Amino acid sequence: MTVIGFIGGTGAEGVGLAIRFARVGDRVLIGSRSEERANEAVARIKEQVPDADAHGVPNFQAAEESEVIFLAVPFEAHSSTLVELEESIGDKVLIDVVVPMEFGEDGAHLVPVEEGSAAQQARLLVPRAKVVSGFQHLDAALLRQASKPLQGDIIICADHKGAKKTAMDLAEKLEYVRALDGGGLNNAHYLEACAVLLVNLNRIHKARSSIRIFGI
Repeated sequence: MTVIGFIGGTGAEGVGLAIRFARVGDRVLIGSRSEERANEAVARIKEQVPDADAHGVPNFQAAEESEVIFLAVPFEAHSSTLVELEESIGDKVLIDVVVPMEFGEDGAHLVPVEEGSAAQQARLLVPRAKVVSGFQHLDAALLRQASKPLQGDIIICADHKGAKKTAMDLAEKLEYVRALDGGGLNNAHYLEACAVLLVNLNRIHKARSSIRIFGI
Protein backbone atom coordinates (compact mmCIF):
# COMPACT_ATOMS: atom_id res chain seq x y z
CA MET A 1 0.00 0.00 0.00
CA THR A 2 1.20 3.48 -0.90
CA VAL A 3 -0.07 6.64 0.76
CA ILE A 4 -0.82 9.05 -2.08
CA GLY A 5 -1.65 12.72 -1.59
CA PHE A 6 -3.58 14.68 -4.20
CA ILE A 7 -3.01 18.42 -4.17
CA GLY A 8 -6.04 19.97 -5.80
CA GLY A 9 -7.60 16.56 -5.49
CA THR A 10 -11.19 17.76 -5.80
CA GLY A 11 -11.00 18.31 -9.57
CA ALA A 12 -11.97 15.77 -12.18
CA GLU A 13 -8.46 14.43 -12.80
CA GLY A 14 -7.53 14.27 -9.13
CA VAL A 15 -10.72 12.46 -8.14
CA GLY A 16 -10.38 10.08 -11.08
CA LEU A 17 -6.81 9.12 -10.22
CA ALA A 18 -7.73 8.78 -6.55
CA ILE A 19 -10.56 6.40 -7.47
CA ARG A 20 -8.20 4.21 -9.44
CA PHE A 21 -5.54 4.05 -6.76
CA ALA A 22 -8.10 3.50 -4.00
CA ARG A 23 -9.44 0.61 -6.06
CA VAL A 24 -6.06 -1.16 -5.99
CA GLY A 25 -5.74 -0.68 -2.23
CA ASP A 26 -3.72 2.50 -1.82
CA ARG A 27 -4.55 5.09 0.82
CA VAL A 28 -5.55 8.38 -0.81
CA LEU A 29 -5.53 11.80 0.82
CA ILE A 30 -7.64 14.36 -1.02
CA GLY A 31 -6.15 17.79 -0.47
CA SER A 32 -8.10 21.00 -0.87
CA ARG A 33 -8.31 24.52 0.51
CA SER A 34 -11.96 23.73 1.31
CA GLU A 35 -12.86 21.03 3.83
CA GLU A 36 -16.35 20.80 2.31
CA ARG A 37 -15.02 20.20 -1.21
CA ALA A 38 -12.49 17.64 0.05
CA ASN A 39 -15.24 15.68 1.80
CA GLU A 40 -17.46 15.87 -1.29
CA ALA A 41 -14.61 14.41 -3.34
CA VAL A 42 -14.17 11.58 -0.84
CA ALA A 43 -17.89 10.83 -1.11
CA ARG A 44 -17.56 10.59 -4.90
CA ILE A 45 -14.63 8.21 -4.51
CA LYS A 46 -16.60 5.97 -2.12
CA GLU A 47 -19.52 5.85 -4.53
CA GLN A 48 -17.16 4.05 -6.92
CA VAL A 49 -15.02 2.24 -4.33
CA PRO A 50 -17.14 1.74 -1.17
CA ASP A 51 -14.25 0.39 0.91
CA ALA A 52 -11.80 3.09 -0.23
CA ASP A 53 -9.21 4.24 2.30
CA ALA A 54 -9.85 7.87 1.33
CA HIS A 55 -9.74 11.00 3.48
CA GLY A 56 -10.29 14.71 2.85
CA VAL A 57 -7.61 16.95 4.34
CA PRO A 58 -6.06 20.39 3.81
CA ASN A 59 -3.49 20.55 1.01
CA PHE A 60 -0.55 20.90 3.40
CA GLN A 61 -1.62 17.77 5.29
CA ALA A 62 -2.01 15.78 2.09
CA ALA A 63 1.56 16.74 1.19
CA GLU A 64 3.03 16.09 4.63
CA GLU A 65 1.38 12.71 5.28
CA SER A 66 1.79 11.13 1.84
CA GLU A 67 4.62 9.10 0.36
CA VAL A 68 3.94 10.30 -3.19
CA ILE A 69 2.21 13.54 -4.17
CA PHE A 70 0.12 14.17 -7.28
CA LEU A 71 -0.28 17.82 -8.26
CA ALA A 72 -3.60 18.25 -10.08
CA VAL A 73 -4.48 21.92 -9.79
CA PRO A 74 -5.48 24.21 -12.70
CA PHE A 75 -2.41 25.75 -14.30
CA GLU A 76 -3.35 29.25 -13.10
CA ALA A 77 -2.90 27.95 -9.52
CA HIS A 78 0.23 25.92 -10.28
CA SER A 79 2.98 28.28 -9.17
CA SER A 80 1.16 29.77 -6.17
CA THR A 81 0.26 26.32 -4.84
CA LEU A 82 3.83 25.09 -5.09
CA VAL A 83 5.23 28.18 -3.38
CA GLU A 84 2.70 27.79 -0.58
CA LEU A 85 3.46 24.08 -0.07
CA GLU A 86 7.21 23.99 -0.64
CA GLU A 87 8.02 23.05 2.96
CA SER A 88 5.22 20.48 3.16
CA ILE A 89 6.32 18.82 -0.08
CA GLY A 90 9.97 18.72 0.97
CA ASP A 91 12.01 16.11 -0.88
CA LYS A 92 9.14 13.77 -1.80
CA VAL A 93 8.23 12.43 -5.22
CA LEU A 94 5.95 15.01 -6.84
CA ILE A 95 4.06 13.82 -9.92
CA ASP A 96 2.93 16.86 -11.87
CA VAL A 97 -0.13 16.10 -14.04
CA VAL A 98 -0.89 19.76 -14.73
CA VAL A 99 -1.32 20.81 -18.36
CA PRO A 100 -0.90 24.54 -19.16
CA MET A 101 -4.00 24.85 -21.30
CA GLU A 102 -6.64 27.40 -22.17
CA PHE A 103 -9.76 27.20 -24.33
CA GLY A 104 -10.82 29.37 -27.24
CA GLU A 105 -13.52 29.24 -29.86
CA ASP A 106 -11.44 26.81 -31.93
CA GLY A 107 -10.59 24.46 -29.06
CA ALA A 108 -7.79 23.96 -26.56
CA HIS A 109 -4.41 25.70 -26.77
CA LEU A 110 -1.14 25.08 -24.97
CA VAL A 111 -0.12 28.01 -22.78
CA PRO A 112 3.58 28.90 -23.15
CA VAL A 113 5.55 28.36 -19.93
CA GLU A 114 8.77 30.30 -19.47
CA GLU A 115 10.51 27.34 -17.87
CA GLY A 116 9.53 25.05 -20.75
CA SER A 117 6.72 23.10 -19.10
CA ALA A 118 4.62 23.00 -15.96
CA ALA A 119 6.82 20.22 -14.60
CA GLN A 120 10.01 22.21 -15.20
CA GLN A 121 8.41 25.16 -13.45
CA ALA A 122 7.67 22.86 -10.51
CA ARG A 123 11.30 21.76 -10.35
CA LEU A 124 12.38 25.39 -9.92
CA LEU A 125 9.71 26.23 -7.34
CA VAL A 126 10.17 23.14 -5.13
CA PRO A 127 13.86 22.37 -5.71
CA ARG A 128 14.10 19.65 -3.05
CA ALA A 129 11.24 17.64 -4.55
CA LYS A 130 11.82 14.79 -6.99
CA VAL A 131 9.62 16.06 -9.80
CA VAL A 132 8.03 13.70 -12.30
CA SER A 133 5.82 14.48 -15.29
CA GLY A 134 3.19 11.96 -16.31
CA PHE A 135 -0.44 10.71 -16.24
CA GLN A 136 -1.67 13.66 -18.37
CA HIS A 137 -3.10 11.42 -21.10
CA LEU A 138 -5.70 9.60 -19.00
CA ASP A 139 -9.23 10.83 -19.64
CA ALA A 140 -10.79 12.12 -16.41
CA ALA A 141 -14.27 10.80 -17.26
CA LEU A 142 -12.94 7.28 -17.82
CA LEU A 143 -10.82 7.45 -14.69
CA ARG A 144 -13.96 8.06 -12.62
CA GLN A 145 -15.67 4.93 -13.96
CA ALA A 146 -13.92 2.43 -11.72
CA SER A 147 -15.53 -0.66 -13.23
CA LYS A 148 -14.13 0.08 -16.69
CA PRO A 149 -10.49 -0.90 -17.32
CA LEU A 150 -8.17 1.76 -18.63
CA GLN A 151 -6.27 1.25 -21.85
CA GLY A 152 -3.12 2.93 -23.06
CA ASP A 153 0.40 3.89 -22.11
CA ILE A 154 1.47 6.29 -19.40
CA ILE A 155 4.68 8.06 -20.39
CA ILE A 156 6.82 9.15 -17.47
CA CYS A 157 9.52 11.83 -17.65
CA ALA A 158 11.90 12.64 -14.81
CA ASP A 159 15.54 13.36 -14.12
CA HIS A 160 15.61 11.40 -10.83
CA LYS A 161 15.81 7.67 -11.59
CA GLY A 162 14.27 6.55 -8.30
CA ALA A 163 11.33 8.94 -8.64
CA LYS A 164 10.77 7.80 -12.23
CA LYS A 165 10.66 4.16 -11.09
CA THR A 166 8.22 5.04 -8.31
CA ALA A 167 5.88 6.74 -10.78
CA MET A 168 6.15 3.90 -13.29
CA ASP A 169 5.42 1.31 -10.61
CA LEU A 170 2.33 3.28 -9.58
CA ALA A 171 1.16 3.52 -13.19
CA GLU A 172 1.41 -0.22 -13.66
CA LYS A 173 -0.84 -0.86 -10.69
CA LEU A 174 -3.66 0.31 -12.96
CA GLU A 175 -5.32 -2.45 -14.96
CA TYR A 176 -4.30 -2.72 -18.65
CA VAL A 177 -1.95 0.25 -18.38
CA ARG A 178 1.73 0.18 -19.39
CA ALA A 179 4.32 2.64 -18.12
CA LEU A 180 6.97 3.88 -20.54
CA ASP A 181 10.18 5.74 -19.75
CA GLY A 182 9.93 9.05 -21.61
CA GLY A 183 13.37 10.35 -20.71
CA GLY A 184 14.28 13.44 -18.74
CA LEU A 185 12.08 16.24 -17.47
CA ASN A 186 12.98 18.33 -20.51
CA ASN A 187 10.57 16.10 -22.44
CA ALA A 188 7.64 17.06 -20.21
CA HIS A 189 6.73 19.81 -22.70
CA TYR A 190 5.83 17.16 -25.26
CA LEU A 191 3.63 15.26 -22.79
CA GLU A 192 1.74 18.44 -21.96
CA ALA A 193 1.35 19.42 -25.61
CA CYS A 194 0.12 15.94 -26.51
CA ALA A 195 -2.52 16.17 -23.78
CA VAL A 196 -3.86 19.31 -25.45
CA LEU A 197 -3.95 17.48 -28.78
CA LEU A 198 -5.96 14.66 -27.20
CA VAL A 199 -8.47 17.16 -25.80
CA ASN A 200 -8.99 18.55 -29.29
CA LEU A 201 -9.23 15.09 -30.86
CA ASN A 202 -11.81 14.07 -28.30
CA ARG A 203 -13.82 17.22 -28.98
CA ILE A 204 -13.73 16.74 -32.75
CA HIS A 205 -14.53 13.02 -32.70
CA LYS A 206 -16.71 12.99 -29.56
CA ALA A 207 -14.39 10.33 -28.16
CA ARG A 208 -12.44 9.34 -25.04
CA SER A 209 -9.03 8.63 -26.53
CA SER A 210 -5.73 7.66 -24.93
CA ILE A 211 -2.21 6.94 -26.17
CA ARG A 212 -0.71 3.58 -27.14
CA ILE A 213 2.89 3.44 -28.41
CA PHE A 214 3.62 0.61 -30.83
CA GLY A 215 7.00 -0.93 -31.53
CA ILE A 216 8.31 -0.82 -27.95
